[in-house]
Amino acid sequence: MLAPLKALEQLQARLRETISALPLDQPDGFASLILEWPHALNTAPDLAGPQFHFAHNHRGERRAGYGIAGEWLAEGPERLPRLRAAVTRATANWQQIDPDETGFSGFGLLGLAASPHPPLHADQDDLPNALFWLPELALCSRSGQAALILTTPLPAQADALLSRWTARLDQVVPLLDQPALDPLTPAHLERGASEPDREIWRDLVFAALDEIDQERLEKVVVCRRLRLEGHRRFDLARLNAALTYLFPSCQVIQIRRNRSSFVAATPERLFTQYRDRIEADAIAGTACRADDAERDAEITKGLCACEKNLREHQVVVDAVTDGLRQCSRHLEPADGPRILQLNNAQHLWSVVRGQLLPGVDVFRLAELLHPTPATNGQPRQVARDWLRRNEPLERGWYTGVAGIVEPDLTGELWVLLRCARIDDRIADLYAGAGIVAGSDPSSEWQETEHKLAAMATALQFA
Repeated sequence: MLAPLKALEQLQARLRETISALPLDQPDGFASLILEWPHALNTAPDLAGPQFHFAHNHRGERRAGYGIAGEWLAEGPERLPRLRAAVTRATANWQQIDPDETGFSGFGLLGLAASPHPPLHADQDDLPNALFWLPELALCSRSGQAALILTTPLPAQADALLSRWTARLDQVVPLLDQPALDPLTPAHLERGASEPDREIWRDLVFAALDEIDQERLEKVVVCRRLRLEGHRRFDLARLNAALTYLFPSCQVIQIRRNRSSFVAATPERLFTQYRDRIEADAIAGTACRADDAERDAEITKGLCACEKNLREHQVVVDAVTDGLRQCSRHLEPADGPRILQLNNAQHLWSVVRGQLLPGVDVFRLAELLHPTPATNGQPRQVARDWLRRNEPLERGWYTGVAGIVEPDLTGELWVLLRCARIDDRIADLYAGAGIVAGSDPSSEWQETEHKLAAMATALQFA
């Protein structure tokens, strides 16, 4: 393994050798230069400034982006078509220069808030309603291989670009081979207010059940926010490491554009698109875990046989299938339900697979699939309208989506669950529960407690 200084010198030399291959005099578009890194990346450093990280332990995949080469924002009911149009125009000429033949390419982040409507009480530190972001420096690691990817808008001046990219490498490369940070000694977290509180939660669940009894809703997902305060500033690098260790089958996500960071450890993939192939998750129906293996097996068996949970799950399977049917030439029957087991919870899980029609991209798929009944309700628009009138908090990016998009506008998006918005020593955690006929307010509150415990446990070690 190369020493950090030696690796930095080699990358800088490779940058000087290859920057002339970039079409810097073209009048518009973007160009990415892909430089090989000699081994897989075990970590992505937490740096000052805008950045995002995606890590999936079981898959051995990591992506990170630093700085902004280009970004496009949108909001409102037409946010996805408008964002797609802007991104398609801007990236139609996106040149990929891969002198080391790594097989990697530049990539962007697509992220959406839960609702297309701007919040009533906006904070300048909030993430935009809908965002597509091309990082200036990206890291990509999978299957034991890795690359650093530098991206610039065109046209660009070679000397200035070389100076700026050299500084980027100076900043990042010495940190890439640092060992993963050990967790800090567990710290006590002060538990603040829950919004809604337990009494308002009970009223909210009963109001939802009334809508279901009247057959105006089949399902609706209500959520709550819990504030935790630490006695030290939360260390985001340690938090990411703790979440990756505790929840290896989840996608761990961190996004920061301004001061606060949005962090998630989500088990729920919205979809993966590879060329014309599609896989989408349907996850709904939840039970806790038990330390005792025999008791844990009993809980799993009960989840598989629970009429309420099976009904809730089938609502999501049907909605995902109906959404994909609008853009697919062939769909396979849903594979499931099976059990998705996490450290602190287990869920009913099915996968829907198919072949897409020509021209379908991540923007169209997100438009058809988000929000699913697992995070919003069914019928989709009726549930969204009911939540907008009745839910006493603004979700922001909780139950939104975020993921990685390739230059051909295919990619993978994840539903933003098990989330926290973190600013210094303050963490606002989010969790929700699906309300269907037969739901009980106390049981649903307890379900949110189990879900909140995922992030709360990791924060103790950050």
